[in-house]
Amino acid sequence: MEHFIVSARKYRPQTFKDVVGQQAITNTLLNAIENNHLAQALLFTGPRGVGKTSCARILAKTINQEGHENPDEDFAFNIFELDAASNNSVDDIRNLIDQVRIPPQVGTYKVYIIDEVHMLSQAAFNAFLKTLEEPPKHAIFILATTEKHKIIPTILSRCQIFDFKRITVTDAKNHLMQVAEQEGITADEDALQIIAQKADGAMRDALSIFDRVVSFSGKNLTRQAVTENLNVLDYETYFKTTDLILDNNIPQLLLEFNEILAQGFDGHHFIAGLASHFRDLLVCKNQATINLLEVGEQTKAKYLEQSQKAPHPFLIKGIELANDCDLKYKTSRNQRLLVELCLMQLASVLTKDGEKKNDQPYIIPPSYFKEKGIKPIKISPELKEKAEEKSANPETQSISTQEISGVPITSSSVETKVRETPIATAISEKTATTAATETKPILKQRERRTSGLSLSSIRKKKEHEEKKVDTIVDPKNLPSDDFTEAEMQSAWEEYGKMQDKKGERIIGSMFAMNIPTLVEGKIHLELPNQSMKVDMESALPGLFQFLYKKLNNYSVALDIKVNEEASKKYAFTPQDKYEKLREKNPLIDKLRADFDLDI
Repeated sequence: MEHFIVSARKYRPQTFKDVVGQQAITNTLLNAIENNHLAQALLFTGPRGVGKTSCARILAKTINQEGHENPDEDFAFNIFELDAASNNSVDDIRNLIDQVRIPPQVGTYKVYIIDEVHMLSQAAFNAFLKTLEEPPKHAIFILATTEKHKIIPTILSRCQIFDFKRITVTDAKNHLMQVAEQEGITADEDALQIIAQKADGAMRDALSIFDRVVSFSGKNLTRQAVTENLNVLDYETYFKTTDLILDNNIPQLLLEFNEILAQGFDGHHFIAGLASHFRDLLVCKNQATINLLEVGEQTKAKYLEQSQKAPHPFLIKGIELANDCDLKYKTSRNQRLLVELCLMQLASVLTKDGEKKNDQPYIIPPSYFKEKGIKPIKISPELKEKAEEKSANPETQSISTQEISGVPITSSSVETKVRETPIATAISEKTATTAATETKPILKQRERRTSGLSLSSIRKKKEHEEKKVDTIVDPKNLPSDDFTEAEMQSAWEEYGKMQDKKGERIIGSMFAMNIPTLVEGKIHLELPNQSMKVDMESALPGLFQFLYKKLNNYSVALDIKVNEEASKKYAFTPQDKYEKLREKNPLIDKLRADFDLDI
């Protein structure tokens, strides 16, 4: 039995021309070699299977071929590959640094390819820094990684970075066609297209999938065999589903979805693919965007055919519904019902004649006019807005100055005016009479208003007068009655008690503890600290309003000062409280001494 070599190894690129989909990078490297402008530290980064390690090997071989007689020489002794995933310690990097010092025996350069370099430890990176920045002239380092963000910035700054891109579906498909031709395999273009899409931009994955499908189907590679082996939904499934949606065939649509689930496919995968299918149909609507469709020629013709059947508004609405279902799928408890509901909504977007539902609003359904042979009348946007406003406001539903089709109608001649409208001409006399009869109850729903000469009006005026404030102050002639200090202090304490009842206990206690004095008609207040002054000033607006009315004097003025000596009046500590009590009654000191009490 002959040894089998997988296609990913058998067809691995041997020259820069063989590399698929990375022309910008390969051209840059070739020009750098020709112009002797190659950096000594290179970083190849990008997704898996796009040619990073292959380009590193090709580069290592190419730079040593100059001036060498044998073109088939692989210079294996000059190329050192280190797998950083398993050799990520400081000792491994030190061994590498020791080898770098020895010049090559054959060729010009020693090339060190470090694969998966992001797996090196922090200490190994630091040990590698100096050698990477100033390597010997015969040494070139090529670092390869799929996760550039894990490499420390000091390493990145010492390297020339090449970002490898994902391989496009078209490039992957064309390369698979070359491989199939060399292997003597007959392959449908659509089959290779599906393999290229399944690979998701990785050429190595595409070749691995190709080997798997060939093992399943043999030398003849068909689209059906590929979809069956890879367990992907075929284009035909989505074409059939879309036809059922356009035909409003909801029962058959649900049966089709049930069959898809029975084949083992996930509902999430199906609805996401349906959204992509609608997107592809939308792309086919315009000749300028048709190149965005990455399918084979036969499938492209089917897309063009079905895009003619699907209206543009339907595709926009279909993408919106399918995408919304896609977003809600993972959080839904009944996922099958969610997809079925989405399919029923899609099938209900269009009517059976292909027109969008609710696209043209009519006063009376078009089917009625079609039966009578009369052309229906379309509501203007302005009239529709008026009708919506009046339906939202019940007070304006009395038909006094309404307009129907631009004809005003008064409450005194509802029946006459309805008969004169263009709509009524399309309706029988019985229908018009019914419409007029139905509008009459609306006239009786007007709110009853009170006459200015009725008893209820007089009663309401009297109630309003009672609610008015007893004392009305003339702003041009404000009162300024004299008041005594006792009256002012009584009003002051009363306001403090009011604040205490309202729950403002700090303000209330402040008013109780600090009693102002009256000096030459002006209120003076001393506070022990600045914070109490700030609190008092915040309460002044309400205080002044109270004092104005209580003292009947609108020229009351308050002067607040901070006197630190006043703080002695307040007892904060137990000792302060004891001293205050002793000042009021000296016998308390004898009581403490007799009973040996603590403060």
